[in-house]
Amino acid sequence: MLIAKNIVKRYGDLQVLKGVNLEIKKGEIVSIVGSSGAGKSTLLHILGTLDTADEGEVTLNNISPANFNGKALAEFRNKHIGFVFQFHHLLPEFTAFENVCIPAWLSGKKDKETALRAKELLSLLGLPERMENKPAALSGGEQQRVAVARALINNPDIVFADEPTGNLDSANARELHKLFFHLRDKFQQTFLIVTHNEELAQLSDRLIQMKDGKII
Repeated sequence: MLIAKNIVKRYGDLQVLKGVNLEIKKGEIVSIVGSSGAGKSTLLHILGTLDTADEGEVTLNNISPANFNGKALAEFRNKHIGFVFQFHHLLPEFTAFENVCIPAWLSGKKDKETALRAKELLSLLGLPERMENKPAALSGGEQQRVAVARALINNPDIVFADEPTGNLDSANARELHKLFFHLRDKFQQTFLIVTHNEELAQLSDRLIQMKDGKII
């Protein structure tokens, strides 16, 4: 599903990625581990079209996002890619339900269809009673589950998760781990996860280790 070939990224004189090659199959849960500064998050941002490589090519279902720019790239990202970050980035003035719906509204999906999907996801993630709560009224674990629902609302081909449990206590982190596998089993959802959490990494289908800008 996802192929990255010879990805190189520099920031000035510093070469952060040094020719990374990677393939992800549909329905896989793959974790990338490595020390800080290994290039994990930079790679994830390039694969997710949030940043561009200086050299190399990324294709998602045989489509190269490098062919798009501006609005077309934003539309491609919104339709095909979901994101979960360490901090949930929920909009504080909107309810959990509205936060989940926003990517679908931006892509022009019908309100009725979007509402049904959002309610289904929030119920699946154990939040049926919390839909009308704003983020400030939710616990950290609940906020992160809302962020996962938001990432899934457009049925993305792949979800990129950058330290998704980094801001959670161990119990909530464990619940989020279980959730990823449940979503894979139910929807054949594909996940690529950057994590320092050894437990999550070991549960994954594949573990990729990075060091000094390379996969080792």
